[in-house]
Amino acid sequence: MSEPDLVDEVDLAPGVRAGFTARRGGVSTGPWAGLDLALHVGDDPTHVLDNRARLEAWVGAPVAFADQVHGTGVRVVDGPPAPGVRSVGEGDALVTADPDVALAVLVADCVPVLLADPEAGVVAVAHAGRAGLVAGVLEATVAAMQVQGAHPARLRAVVGPCIAGRSYEVPAELRDEVEAAVPGTWARTSWGTPAVDLAAGAHQVLLRLGVGSVQAVPRDTFTDPLLFSHRRDGPVTGRFAGVVRLQRG
Repeated sequence: MSEPDLVDEVDLAPGVRAGFTARRGGVSTGPWAGLDLALHVGDDPTHVLDNRARLEAWVGAPVAFADQVHGTGVRVVDGPPAPGVRSVGEGDALVTADPDVALAVLVADCVPVLLADPEAGVVAVAHAGRAGLVAGVLEATVAAMQVQGAHPARLRAVVGPCIAGRSYEVPAELRDEVEAAVPGTWARTSWGTPAVDLAAGAHQVLLRLGVGSVQAVPRDTFTDPLLFSHRRDGPVTGRFAGVVRLQRG
């Protein structure tokens, strides 16, 4: 498989390369089979590093990954990570204005969000699971981009593949708590039980923040066998990624 086939590209803006990986491609085997990009889920590290090299070949730059903890921490990445550095540190969002580095967010049901202000030359990724979405990870990401010169009205965002509301069953009390914190998340599963719609919630948060353009990739990790899903497969599974990079003019 050639590198162009590894990533489903999305249009964030001219001068920005962005997209989402899936299971296809890569060298991982077993429950991580395909393009697993996570070093913390039990996969063979040599396989994961090979897969990451393939992603770097597609995006054309070293890729920065963070240790995601379902919080609101944002890291500004000032340049490519040093050779051998596997993580830039703890955080659930990355921001950069440097075209020599790409940013990645790892998921297997949570919402990967890619953002760009092409005029300011600032891009970001955010990991918006239920806890992070409620805590304000998207608000923190947009605020950090503004410090770097971005403006919400110029921002373009893509809400990537994640577990859909029709698949994300939760207790009714939890559904109501999340809806109170993030309006728009209230949902029912396809079998009629209480659920949370993370993608709809992320979309609404971005609109409330004044983000000028918000797109969505309507793929459900729980029902799509080409995507990793923690809820479907259990704790022993891989992670796919959203990736974004500024390109030099």
